Amino acid sequence: MPHDDHDRIDGETMHIRPGRPDFPTTRWTLVAAAGDHARPEGRRALESLCEAYWYSLYAYARRSGYTPEQAQDHTQEFFTRFIEHDYFDRAHPDRGRFRSFLLSSFKYYLCDEVGRARAQRRGGGRSPLPFEISRGEEMYIVEPAHNETPERIYERRWARTLLDRVIEQLRDEFVRHGRLEQFNKLKGCLQGDADVPYAELARQLETTESALKVGIHRLRKRYRDLIRREIADVVADPADIDSELRCLIDALSADP
Repeated sequence: MPHDDHDRIDGETMHIRPGRPDFPTTRWTLVAAAGDHARPEGRRALESLCEAYWYSLYAYARRSGYTPEQAQDHTQEFFTRFIEHDYFDRAHPDRGRFRSFLLSSFKYYLCDEVGRARAQRRGGGRSPLPFEISRGEEMYIVEPAHNETPERIYERRWARTLLDRVIEQLRDEFVRHGRLEQFNKLKGCLQGDADVPYAELARQLETTESALKVGIHRLRKRYRDLIRREIADVVADPADIDSELRCLIDALSADP
């Protein structure tokens, strides 16, 4: 029988119906587009990159000893400088992982006394950037207590952000087919067992337990496929996907 990602939920089978994957750009394409931020597509690319990475840098700054206000100002100023001076042009797939390039650039910025003074003069709360940086401390204070290095925290936040993006993509696929309630009941099965026994979950979804297990198996496969697609967006060579996947698993392995 040919593989089919569609399972009926009425009667004996369960309907997952993931949407057709739509990835018009890769992360490196976004990097290139962000360099031309005066154009609408460049601005959208910039917004996507900022959303994907700003909190990881904020958490790095906080773990490095900066106060919430300093971390907010430095993260804001760092991205502002990137925009004003077209630093995105310096990023290239041949130079390795984009997140490594970004962290190295941020470290250099934090060591730059002129930049730090400029950020202090600018102050927070007036960010022209497309993300709400004041949310950073709200997110940071709920981080588990640990003794990890700022670099380790940066890697873990990158990994968590990537998985959050994948979950959101998967959720959107269910929403497009009017199955948000189904997704909410099944999402607990993605990384482990559901909160309720399969028999009870099957009853709630008005399907059989065997059909539920098949549906969960396919849902998890879709989840893994989306993770690989997301990783493919941040590597220059498809041959690096497995290596990057191992980095993601390693980053999450000590997740408190």
